[in-house]
Amino acid sequence: MNVTDVKAIANAPQEEVGPAEKDTAARLTALLGHLFLYDRGNQLRVIEETGLSITQCKALLELGGRGQSEHTWQVCDLADLFGVSAPSMSRAVDGLVKAKLATRVEDPDDRRVRQVKITAKGKELVDKLVTVRRAGIEAFAATLTAAQRRKLDAAVEALMDRDDIARTYQHLKESETS
Repeated sequence: MNVTDVKAIANAPQEEVGPAEKDTAARLTALLGHLFLYDRGNQLRVIEETGLSITQCKALLELGGRGQSEHTWQVCDLADLFGVSAPSMSRAVDGLVKAKLATRVEDPDDRRVRQVKITAKGKELVDKLVTVRRAGIEAFAATLTAAQRRKLDAAVEALMDRDDIARTYQHLKESETS
């Protein structure tokens, strides 16, 4: 997303979003903003230390299965997913390959096509990023009263019927035991 995309979003008509939805969004924005910086920005520090761009981090997290799926991706599909140009994503992937965080592999169905796959080193970095983020959120959760935690758990549980959220939660629980 570039600056003009942000302006377009900010200036887009909001007829479909009513006051209740706007209030929910404001509450979520406040909570997520607080969670993001609760641990004094440790997650941002870890990202900065990698030297990776935001596009590279997003691609790496997706390749590591923290997004929609865990498998190989074509560069053009990653570009479409994140709304960047194919050449931009190709450069981002080149950096991941150079850092040995990802590799390009032959498509099993079409030998002319190269796909991108995360390496063991890349998975270690994804695990570190997720661990740092989770530790900050756990530290925040520890500050909640039992009643606040029950209410938050109930609200989050109500969203577990969404496949995307349930899939991410399941992935986190599985990685916790491995």
